[in-house]
Amino acid sequence: MKAMFAALAATFAVATPFASEAQMNHTQTIAGTRLDLSARGESRVVPDIAILSAGVVTQAPDAATAMRENAARMTRVMAALKKAGLTDKDIQTQSVSLSPQYRYANNEVPVITGYQANNTLTVRFRDIGKSGAILDILVKEGANQINGPTLTVDNPEAAQDTARMSAIKMLQARAALYAKAVGMTVKRIVSLSESIEYSGGPVPMMMARDAMAGGGSAKTEIAAGEQSVGVNVSAVFELQ
Repeated sequence: MKAMFAALAATFAVATPFASEAQMNHTQTIAGTRLDLSARGESRVVPDIAILSAGVVTQAPDAATAMRENAARMTRVMAALKKAGLTDKDIQTQSVSLSPQYRYANNEVPVITGYQANNTLTVRFRDIGKSGAILDILVKEGANQINGPTLTVDNPEAAQDTARMSAIKMLQARAALYAKAVGMTVKRIVSLSESIEYSGGPVPMMMARDAMAGGGSAKTEIAAGEQSVGVNVSAVFELQ
């Protein structure tokens, strides 16, 4: 047993100098002048994904009927989505709810007059150009609650890298400018950090008019437009 403790002690004694050396290398100090800078790089991209919620709201005198009618209409809605080319991974149930509806009168106990069922899906359109036409189909098949869409980019990594490169170039140029202004040179970059921002968000959507009610053939249009992908980069330079 004593031999085992002696071996462990020897191992620790040998390892300690290396650990100290690694710690010293990790916490390097700045011998020259420290310069802290921040810059924002930006890349403009066209969104290729539209995300929205589509729901069915039904009301009936009793709970069972409200849920049954809601399920029937949602079945038609989901069938229409798949017929339009959407896959299972692009359709996700967001919420299902059932709530009583009350009639309120002065100085009287509220009375239940019926029930409201709500079933909402989150839908991802991978072809924004077709999403407006699909929305019109959804309304025709029974969807009566639609929110969105939120337009976004499926794979923003390339745009983020472009923004990073832009930010780094600005930082290097500014560091060189400061160094020249004070008669110094840039020795090295001591540290870098970043934060990513994305301008994707919901956009207003105009529902298509019912051709029977409105008298016409108005169609829902969704324009992808362009969005900004930004990367904020902070750097610490050493000047000498």
